[in-house]
Amino acid sequence: MARDVEPSTGLRLAEVWLAKHGLDDVRPTPLLATRLVVRERARLGAAVILAVLIIASGLAALPAFDGDRTLGPLRLLALVALVVGLLLAQSLLDRWVRRVDRRAGAALSRRVTHPVHPGWRTVLGWPYAVFAAATCVGAMVLVASALAVPDPAVRQVAAGLLIGLLGLTAVNAMHLRHLLRRPVVAEDEGSLTADVIMRIEDARDLTRPIVQLALPMTFLFGVAPGWWSATAVAFLILSMIACVALPFRTPSSATVARRAMSGR
Repeated sequence: MARDVEPSTGLRLAEVWLAKHGLDDVRPTPLLATRLVVRERARLGAAVILAVLIIASGLAALPAFDGDRTLGPLRLLALVALVVGLLLAQSLLDRWVRRVDRRAGAALSRRVTHPVHPGWRTVLGWPYAVFAAATCVGAMVLVASALAVPDPAVRQVAAGLLIGLLGLTAVNAMHLRHLLRRPVVAEDEGSLTADVIMRIEDARDLTRPIVQLALPMTFLFGVAPGWWSATAVAFLILSMIACVALPFRTPSSATVARRAMSGR
C-alpha cells in the first residue's frame, strides 16, 4: 500500500516528522518514508477498529434504552463475534506492518542494529504503563459495578459493554506485543533513532483511553443510577486530567530514544 504513495510525498512526510522530533541533521530516506506512510495507514485502520467497537457496543445497548429490557443471547453473541473479528483485523494490520518492515530490511545494503532490543520500560515506560493499567481496570470495575444494579436493563447493557472493554484490552495487548517483538530496521544511526521513536510513539498511542472513557458514558443516557453517573463523570474528569498532564510530566519520545541510544 505504501508503494502507491508518490515518493516525493513520503519524503516530505519524513522530513516534517524528523524536524518535529529534533532530528534535522538526519537525512529523510525512502526507507523512513515508507515506514512512516505504512504506520499512518495502520494507525488510521486501528482508529476505525476502535470506532466500530464503540458504535457496536452502543448499538447493542439501544434496545434497553428503547424499552426492550433484554439484550438477548443472540445480540450478545453477535457482539462477541464482532470483537473476535476486530481482533483478527488488528492482527492483520500488525502483520502488514511487520511484512513491510521485513521487506525494507531485506533490501538494505547495510543494516544497523541495537545490541539490546528495546524493552517495555523504554518503549512504554512506567508512567504510561501505570496510566494505561489504571484506566483499563477503572473502566472495567466501573462497568462491572453496574452488574449489581437491580434493573435488568442496566445489568445487560453492562454485560455488553464489558465484552467491548475486554476486546479492547486484548487488542491493545496484541498490539503492544507486536511493538516489543518487531525487528529493528535501520540503515544508519539516524534511522535507528527514528525506529526507536516510532516504537515509543506507537506504544504511547495505545494508552489513550478513548474507548475506556466512551463506553461507560453509554450508561448516562437514562439507565444508570445517580451514584453510578457521578462516579463515571469523576472517572472521566480524572482520566482526562492525567492524559493531558502525562506528556508534560514525562520525557518526549525523542528524548527517551536518545537515552536508549546513548547506552549502546
